[in-house]
This record gives sequence, C-alpha cells and structure tokens, in this order.
Amino acid sequence: MNRLLDPDLTRPSQNGVYFVGDADLVRLAANAVREELAVRRTDLAGCHGKAELLQCLASSLTLPADFGDNWDALADSLRDLGWLPAWGHVLLFDHASALQHGASGDFDVLLGILDDAATFAQDADRPFFAFFALPDFAPDDGRLRTTLPPGIA
Repeated sequence: MNRLLDPDLTRPSQNGVYFVGDADLVRLAANAVREELAVRRTDLAGCHGKAELLQCLASSLTLPADFGDNWDALADSLRDLGWLPAWGHVLLFDHASALQHGASGDFDVLLGILDDAATFAQDADRPFFAFFALPDFAPDDGRLRTTLPPGIA
C-alpha cells in the first residue's frame, strides 16, 4: 500500500476492511498510534479454522471474559468496543494467507463480521479499520477494499 493512498484513519467514512502487503502493517500501526486510535495486532499463523481463529482473536483483542467463543459473540464484541476504550480502532492481521487458503469459509465469515463492525462504527461516527497482510498482495491502485462473498453482509 502506498502511503499516499492509505485511508485517513481519522475519517469514519473510509472505515472498512483492507488487504495490504506484509510491510504495510508497521506504517499503518504507527499512523494509528499517532492518531491515538486503539491498535490490536493478531498473528494468524497457525490458525487453520474457526476454533483456532476465535481463540487467537480472544487473546490478541483481549476480548471480555464472558466472550461466547462463537461468530455471534465476536460480532457483538466488535460492534460494542466498550471493553477496549478509544475513539477509534485499527485491527492488524499478520499471516492472513494461511487462513485465507486453509479455511476460506472461516476467513470469509471473519471478513463479513469485520465489515459489519466497520459499518456499525461508521454509523456511530467512529473510525474502525481492519488490515489483512497478504504476501502476494499487489493492488492496481495501492489500496483495495475487500469484496465480500455473496451472502455476507
């Protein structure tokens, strides 16, 4: 991702889920910290399905103790981020290709949940961004918002 094409992390109108190159996460994290946004980084290496993914997210996002360990609980937690106080949130995902290729259905559900959370935050005028590092990512314009699979809103 070219820094000139990075989304403005202070503008909820640009909220969303983005694919980026591996090297982009450090710059995006620094930008988020500079804007005083909450930043959480999740390493998806070794996540080959829903159970491992939810466990990994519970740890990296410091989800509440009563987290239900299912998709609905994750969606609810990401819509109401009161347990992670900040005026906006940036989630960074390393090694996303392993999950994308090894459990594409679970990857697609995660993208849908994050996209929903970004829309929910935009409606509340709060920044919310999720960035997935993919080693083979080569966008045409330096930035790509995900295209969600059919049936995922």
